Amino acid sequence: MSESILVHGVGVAGAATVKALVQRGYEVVASDDAPTAAKRKAMAALGVEFVEAPDARRLMTLIDSVDSVAPAPGVPETHEVVRLAMSRRKAVYGELDLAYEWEQSRPGGPRPMVAVTGTDGKTTTVTMVEAMINTSGRRAVACGNTDIPLVEALDMDVDVFVVEATSFRLAFVETFRAQSSAWLNLAADHLDWHTSMGSYEAAKARIWRNVRQSDVAVGVISDPVVARHLDSLRCRRIEIGSPSSSYRVRDGVLECPAGEIVATSRMRRALPHDVSNALVASALCIEPGLATVTDVAMALETYEAPHHRIEFVAESNGVRWFDDSKATTPHAALTAIAGFDRVVLIAGGRNKGLDLADLAAGIDRIKAVVAIGESADEIEKAFADRRTVLRATSMEEAVAHAASLSSSGDTVLLSPACASFDWYGGYQERGEDFARCVRARVGGVASKKSKKSGAGK
Repeated sequence: MSESILVHGVGVAGAATVKALVQRGYEVVASDDAPTAAKRKAMAALGVEFVEAPDARRLMTLIDSVDSVAPAPGVPETHEVVRLAMSRRKAVYGELDLAYEWEQSRPGGPRPMVAVTGTDGKTTTVTMVEAMINTSGRRAVACGNTDIPLVEALDMDVDVFVVEATSFRLAFVETFRAQSSAWLNLAADHLDWHTSMGSYEAAKARIWRNVRQSDVAVGVISDPVVARHLDSLRCRRIEIGSPSSSYRVRDGVLECPAGEIVATSRMRRALPHDVSNALVASALCIEPGLATVTDVAMALETYEAPHHRIEFVAESNGVRWFDDSKATTPHAALTAIAGFDRVVLIAGGRNKGLDLADLAAGIDRIKAVVAIGESADEIEKAFADRRTVLRATSMEEAVAHAASLSSSGDTVLLSPACASFDWYGGYQERGEDFARCVRARVGGVASKKSKKSGAGK
């Protein structure tokens, strides 16, 4: 008799999990708190019973009828399905464990996995690693918290999986392991998903739960939490962020134990966090032998960051405009602000339960602020009596205010420190609207110099 499993939440990752389970002969029941016609159609096509918006009593009945539960990554640890599953002593599987265990039994043996976690910088680092491995001639795929869940990537013709490992995906990890893994940083985020910062930290730490002595663990030790967890490991440890680190930048050149990698002047963008991410990605590839120093250098010279991550939009009258819509926490916004000398900041949106007053830590680089969205009051309060703050009720108005506050040599930076769901369907939509409003108002085009030299000295 095949194992039965309840998958709760059938968005992108949940639907991919249902499909993978069905393909492998599991008996699957699916449920979802926000059913749509598309979800009904997808489950029907897979021949899976689909329970719509079950209440606690119905969830308990479903859980009692199966062997285990697989909540989708978007289902928080505080959700009734998780609480009930644990109270009924049912195994709770996340996507990473399911995929890892299936890959271990793959005919011909498992393929290598690289994993990256952290509050900020995961996607950039993962796509850097993907580019480096592809440059080496191996086929890599960025998966996990991307458009391709790891359970779906298993069926792809690739040599290496590069996993973006969010706390959502790591929270229930018991067996998942990557031969090469990194933890970038930890700052307040997702406190609407986790019960506390302690829970959030514990989830992140599970990236190193199963490391073996031969594995490579890379940590950015300027973050004391990361440094503490890295120091406790018994495996090959690579520290990033110390002058004595084996992977470091010296005199404008990225270095590794084998010597020079590449000059920062040859990178498409070399903001402080770009350099740190590049060092992490280099260690993740070079140390386990997934790419050579030459491969890494070639990849870094051509690598371009994903959209909406401090992305250059336009330059006009000496003012440069950047879209950092992906920055949905104060920590992420401060990382962007640190790359510029004089910033007119556009910030606000739907707060994720974080302290927006933390933005004032970057005040020495902030010339003025435009407050937007539901959290405009909090943004205004963070800078009260210290900087000029104008409020905007639309992105068009925000861009107009930013234009009035800026002068030659300034950077206008959309780095909201908040989610976008008050005005938009996602950070991508917000960033695209910002770029549209900027081009409509100021025009301007990117020069090679302005694109490349995003940071202040």
